[in-house]
Amino acid sequence: MASPPKSPGPFAGFEFLIAWRYLRARRTDGGVSAMTWISFIGIALAVMALIATLSVRAGFRHEFVGTILGANPHVAVYDIAQVNDAGQVERTLENFDEVAEALRGVDGVTHAAAVVRGQVLSSYRGRNSAVEVIGIAPEDLSLIPLVAEPEWRQGMLSAFGEETSITPDVEGALPVPGGPGIAIGSGVARELGASVGDRIRLISPDGARTPFGTSPRVSTYEVVYIFQVGRWDIDRTRVYLPFTEAQTYFNRDGVADEVQVSVSEPEQISQYVLPLLQAGGDVQIWTWEDSSGAFLRALQMEDNIMFIILSILVLIATMNIVSGLIMLVKNKSRDIGILRTIGLSEGSILRVFVICGSAIGVAGTLAGVILGCAFAIWIDPIFSFVNYVAGGGVWDPSVRMISALPARLEAGDVVTAMALSLGLSFVVTIFPARRAARMNPVEALRYE
Repeated sequence: MASPPKSPGPFAGFEFLIAWRYLRARRTDGGVSAMTWISFIGIALAVMALIATLSVRAGFRHEFVGTILGANPHVAVYDIAQVNDAGQVERTLENFDEVAEALRGVDGVTHAAAVVRGQVLSSYRGRNSAVEVIGIAPEDLSLIPLVAEPEWRQGMLSAFGEETSITPDVEGALPVPGGPGIAIGSGVARELGASVGDRIRLISPDGARTPFGTSPRVSTYEVVYIFQVGRWDIDRTRVYLPFTEAQTYFNRDGVADEVQVSVSEPEQISQYVLPLLQAGGDVQIWTWEDSSGAFLRALQMEDNIMFIILSILVLIATMNIVSGLIMLVKNKSRDIGILRTIGLSEGSILRVFVICGSAIGVAGTLAGVILGCAFAIWIDPIFSFVNYVAGGGVWDPSVRMISALPARLEAGDVVTAMALSLGLSFVVTIFPARRAARMNPVEALRYE
């Protein structure tokens, strides 16, 4: 006795064939090609927007944290606050060499350097600018990544701290010593109109102590190096002075304001807090997360909100699939009745329309991924075009803190966008597909 023929399994070839014919059918033949294209384009644009936003978000955080870690210490070590005879709070370190040596012995610490800090007024040819002066040894300055290797520079870092000379405006006069060379940020140079080789004045109100009181200290230094790290608040205010010269300039003879520490894993800075406190003795520490944690938390909150908003945008785009399938089911009711009459099960009908909706979602998602990745890769020329069309000034570094719009394409973000879009596409197709599967073939063919 011959065995009965096997029934085809789920997602058989004929189900894909029927779905493909429905998707490419013209509207005059009962298809919904226009609605299919609208669904496809909507999903593609939504996925593109999601990937573009996620890449800019990742790039912004990477650039923001990178400039913090590349141009600032990971940890600043201070002395315990004390009140001097004048009623002023002091945190200076007298044994800064011993503290720095002890901190270098902590596992994971890559560098420790003593510095002197202060705020002064800079002046050049009648132009003034408030700046932050950091006194640091030349060998320590060369180990600051974004200062040694900035995104733009002028002059030579090797000339920092070297003695310069002044040639008097007198014929035959010999050059005289002009003090050590200094390094300044590009924003400071732009504000003052200074360049490499120019001599700027630094004016401190808490200057030289004389029998008649404290008088402002005015010193002139030659600019030997200009750097741009890409973060506006650093480029606009930062000036580096040799350590010994800064001690004299700020009346810090024999002391330092702090010891700046760099570690091998700055993203895991919390694990270094206790070892550094134990090694430094009676000191206080201030990590980069303490100083910039509010910015990072604000970024994280904004990231979460934007992801939710764009996820809703993807959901709205996938809802076009529902509209298209409902129209398709209505137009193909006669075909559904015939297919059911010749033996197709409810499951086969359901899978046919699930394939129709899922195909639109898959195609739109892939197109959106390609467009989103292309946007992230070529964001610079795209943004330059937008800036040109808008007449310039679209990006204000003084507000954004970095000099350009960044984008960082990460595999996790692309996978997240794909998973969200595909998941929603698969889910929303179930409802119109079930409606088609449950259609009564007698009712569908009643008036045919």
